[in-house]
Amino acid sequence: MPRPTAAQLVYGSATVICTTLALLLLSGTESGIGVGIAAVTALALGLLVAVRLPQSRQPAPARTAHPHRTVHA
Repeated sequence: MPRPTAAQLVYGSATVICTTLALLLLSGTESGIGVGIAAVTALALGLLVAVRLPQSRQPAPARTAHPHRTVHA
């Protein structure tokens, strides 16, 4: 498995932090189980965001003027 890029780490971490805060504020939970569920949910979402982010941008292949044109000899 390739190493994660800096962008993947940043977006994943930001997702975890924002999701955790949003879940805790919206749910208003104060129990340990509620906080644990919010944290696990945020970690899963952060991992999903980091994995789904493209690894790197490859340059597009050069296009020819007529890609389907055949030459008859």
